[in-house]
Amino acid sequence: MQLLKLKPVLYSCPDFGAFVDEFKVTDRDLILSNDYIMAPQLEKTLCEATVINLEDFGSGEPSDVMINALLEHVSTYDYDRLIAIGGGSVLDIAKIVAVAGQETDVNKLYDQPLVKHHQLIAVPATCGTGSEVTNIAVVNRTVLGTKQGLVGEALYPDAAVIVPSFLETLPYEVFATSSIDALIHAIESYLSPKATPFTQTFSVDAMSAILNAYLLVREDHEAYKQLGQVLLQASTSAGIAFGNAGCGLIHAMSYAFGGKYHVPHGESNYQFLMKVLHFYRLKQPEAFQEFSDMLGEMLNALDPLATLEDLLNEILPYKPMRSYGAIASDPATFAKSTVAHQQRLLANAFFKVDEQEIRELYESCL
Repeated sequence: MQLLKLKPVLYSCPDFGAFVDEFKVTDRDLILSNDYIMAPQLEKTLCEATVINLEDFGSGEPSDVMINALLEHVSTYDYDRLIAIGGGSVLDIAKIVAVAGQETDVNKLYDQPLVKHHQLIAVPATCGTGSEVTNIAVVNRTVLGTKQGLVGEALYPDAAVIVPSFLETLPYEVFATSSIDALIHAIESYLSPKATPFTQTFSVDAMSAILNAYLLVREDHEAYKQLGQVLLQASTSAGIAFGNAGCGLIHAMSYAFGGKYHVPHGESNYQFLMKVLHFYRLKQPEAFQEFSDMLGEMLNALDPLATLEDLLNEILPYKPMRSYGAIASDPATFAKSTVAHQQRLLANAFFKVDEQEIRELYESCL
């Protein structure tokens, strides 16, 4: 039984300037990022690398249409290393670019062995992706009408670099949605049937750090800007945990909903977090008790799920599915899609769930 797999090599640099120096960034490097992330950095630091901004190819979560346009553009460049600086969308797309070679249709990559063509350095600039330490890239496959993960050893970055100063300019909403995503990574990997004592150590570390940060942010919404090292390490710890043990039902349900209504990944996962945890407690109370007790200790709460729900609502107010445009027929459609396309994730649920139970969970969130 494999207990833990650790890739890639982890580094830490205090700021972007230190990163440029340590990794000897040159004009032979290609940076994929967002303008709101890179513009403040380039005002302070001389960087010879070519910068491509993801928003020039579309907005929202990574879709096959957006990725194909980017692949077509990047295929015209001659470069040595690919540096991804951003949230999950940027890092996931960079993984695809690194293995695409001259292929300009991401959908074709799902049906062929993946081979890395460029060295990839991943620098998370939000506190939720965990993508810097996983071999998964999630794509909204419009040809299927849902999001789906592309998985392969070649998708592991060659280096992951924590740069805490990036959080100093991170918008609050991005902090909230991305950190909730990291919390869900930690929770789902902890509850996964594939979890081991080693993966759970990383899950617990991430949960504890994020919840402690939330207690500070609840009092001062600007406090997260000074917690860059803590939050980024928590996100990476959660990434190591779910990269080994997997994410489960929450992520599986989020893909059909997020894909149809173009809801950011962390926010889409948040939609189902508490409903799924209450469902787990209802269906298997004895098995769930150990997790509940641990969460209660972290939050100093007698009813940890209620306390967690209240705390999260203070960080990011919860909105039902209908507030994003969801309609009455969606739960049945989403449940069918989830069962059809998300078996990789459903296999990591706390216990086996069927289509009817998934439909009822969607209905409870409508």
